[in-house]
Amino acid sequence: MTSSSASRKAKIQAAAPRGGVRGGSGRGGGGGANRVVVATVVVVVVLAAVVTAVILGSQGKKEATTSGGSNLPKNVAAMGAGIVVNPGAPANVPTLDLYEDFQCPVCARFEEIFGLQIVDMVKANQVKLVAHPLSFLDDNLRNDSSNRAANAAACAADADKFLQYHAATFTGQPKTEGAGYTDAQLQNFATQAGLSGAAMTTWQQCYSAKSHNQWVESVQTQSEKDGVNGTPTVKLNGKAVDLGGLTRDKLAAEVKAATK
Repeated sequence: MTSSSASRKAKIQAAAPRGGVRGGSGRGGGGGANRVVVATVVVVVVLAAVVTAVILGSQGKKEATTSGGSNLPKNVAAMGAGIVVNPGAPANVPTLDLYEDFQCPVCARFEEIFGLQIVDMVKANQVKLVAHPLSFLDDNLRNDSSNRAANAAACAADADKFLQYHAATFTGQPKTEGAGYTDAQLQNFATQAGLSGAAMTTWQQCYSAKSHNQWVESVQTQSEKDGVNGTPTVKLNGKAVDLGGLTRDKLAAEVKAATK
């Protein structure tokens, strides 16, 4: 195994809940070694200059499609709502809403810096994480990879593998924006996320049938209605987090301040 492959596998494994994300408030120690990927020094995200490249255009967005299935993924309350990654989080912790497009290179950079920290927060039930996989880049890049990746992630969520699939997809994002994901790559991410046997068969059926497609489209539509105009967008208790100059220390402090 090459060093890059080992690093990718380690990051995906770090996203796996320890004893289930719903249980307890203790932290697992297995993710520590992977933090070298994002460095131990304070990292500043310079997003302001590049986020304009991924601005959502609600006026040019086509109407939500009715193709595919209308099944809601696990831990989704209604059409347009995000996936609650750890529904057992205590009532006193803040809600962290994360809006990303799997084809968005700035989102991949955000995940490189903050992904493991957010996973740790989820494992420790310090936040209630709600994921909103968007698909607006399909229009910009003239492909359907964002939609298919969001569908694939939703199918993984049914097996409680959303975080792992999320990590695998961003780690495997094509180096060239617009190259998109093949169906084979999206299935490989499911394998990397830990799906096998009957669970993989169920995922394949879900993905092939696009069982959650109407939900995927509804999330995009609802995000635009809610004023999300670029990715990544992060909200803490409904208030947008300023990503310009954000560091891991600042994010931790904002979460702590929002905890009741």
